[in-house]
Amino acid sequence: VPVAYERMREALQYRDAVRSVFSQLRSARSMAVSEGREVRFVADLMRRRYGVEGLEMKVLPEPLQLRAVVADREIAPQGLVSIRFLPSGGATGGSIEILRAPGTGTRLRVDWLSGRATQETLLP
Repeated sequence: VPVAYERMREALQYRDAVRSVFSQLRSARSMAVSEGREVRFVADLMRRRYGVEGLEMKVLPEPLQLRAVVADREIAPQGLVSIRFLPSGGATGGSIEILRAPGTGTRLRVDWLSGRATQETLLP
């Protein structure tokens, strides 16, 4: 029973993390368009935190990991990366990956032209 409970807990944490990051990306785009200003989604890869800049950052639960591919100008020191959403609806583009222990996970890809986020499964 303890092993099954641990697997169930990890699966729940993973699904919640994917949902939360996806929601934060969509919120950043929505805020940029509705408020007419640039809004950044920020991921601190070293501290495993993420969120919309200026709002409370969320923490990724152990043992999940974050990985990102973003434009060069959106990489800051100490493992900070961002995707900038523009008032026109576009974005700087990139992807955020939420990885599970066995190397599987989910990639959330942000299209640079439309600023829309899509989700795809990563297999080992």
